[in-house]
Amino acid sequence: MSSNYENLNERFDVKVRDFCGKTKLILIIVISLVVLSILSTFTGVDVALEFKGGTIITYSYQGDISESDVESELEELIGSGVQAQIGESLSDNSNTMTVSFTSTEGLTADLQAEVTDTIQGMYPEADLKVLDSNDVDARSGSNFFAKCIVAAVFAAIVLILFIAFRFRLISGWSSGVCAVAGLLVTLIITYGGVVLCGFEIDSNFMAVILTLLGYAVNDTIVIYDRIRENQEKCNGMTIEELVNISNSQSLRRTIRTSITTVVAMIVVSIVAAVMDVNSILSFSIPMAIGIVVGTFNSICFVPTIWVLWQKKMGNGIVRYTKKKKAAKV
Repeated sequence: MSSNYENLNERFDVKVRDFCGKTKLILIIVISLVVLSILSTFTGVDVALEFKGGTIITYSYQGDISESDVESELEELIGSGVQAQIGESLSDNSNTMTVSFTSTEGLTADLQAEVTDTIQGMYPEADLKVLDSNDVDARSGSNFFAKCIVAAVFAAIVLILFIAFRFRLISGWSSGVCAVAGLLVTLIITYGGVVLCGFEIDSNFMAVILTLLGYAVNDTIVIYDRIRENQEKCNGMTIEELVNISNSQSLRRTIRTSITTVVAMIVVSIVAAVMDVNSILSFSIPMAIGIVVGTFNSICFVPTIWVLWQKKMGNGIVRYTKKKKAAKV
């Protein structure tokens, strides 16, 4: 096998790596990460108020206020989750604090008054004033979530149809289904990363999912294109050799593209952490996780399951017919 790959190195002017020879290891890694991501749900998923419903009260104040102290005190009062976030008013540069309460029916006027009195009692010199109070209907968040799911399903169907047509010469439907399977694995593992990192399932998470729907499948399409181009050159070879050659030729380009994007996300995350902008962190970190996982799936997982599919169908040898300009693999 090693001498055969040395010949392939010289013939295709690239170091051919045996990706398909590590099929068991790749499947073990992917299955383990998917199971871990699913099990992470039982550790507790923090769903944003926009999806659960509740009340948001915004205050202006002077001096210093501890977010954690306010949260712990109000949780005892309300009996449900509370999130406090310090900010700054753009109109007059005054200090602001937004307090969010999870509730299916919102807070009553009396309970909101108790909340205000409690914070004033904690910080009597803060000159606390209510700037705004809004109830958030969980149905609006549910409708948004449902629309995102519909968009994701529609995108998956379109991807299968496009890839099946575009790469009909390398088995069509199987290539489309395998690409979407890899995309689904990427989204599941990204979800697990979000939960384990303690981020909320909010609109930022949905933005990451919808972005990955287009981004993560890009590398897979590049590799499929290489497989299609190499069919004639690899006529008579095993399908594993065809995939290993195509993967190796695409490897440098794929890794460079992914590293560039991941580094950009890391830089954004560092700046956001320094500036204490959690809303950006909840997008940049999950996006970086998704890109890394998506790259691995495109290079290793998707080609591996595609090879297994073809071998199951009895197409283990590349058959390229010049007359038909097609390959039966």
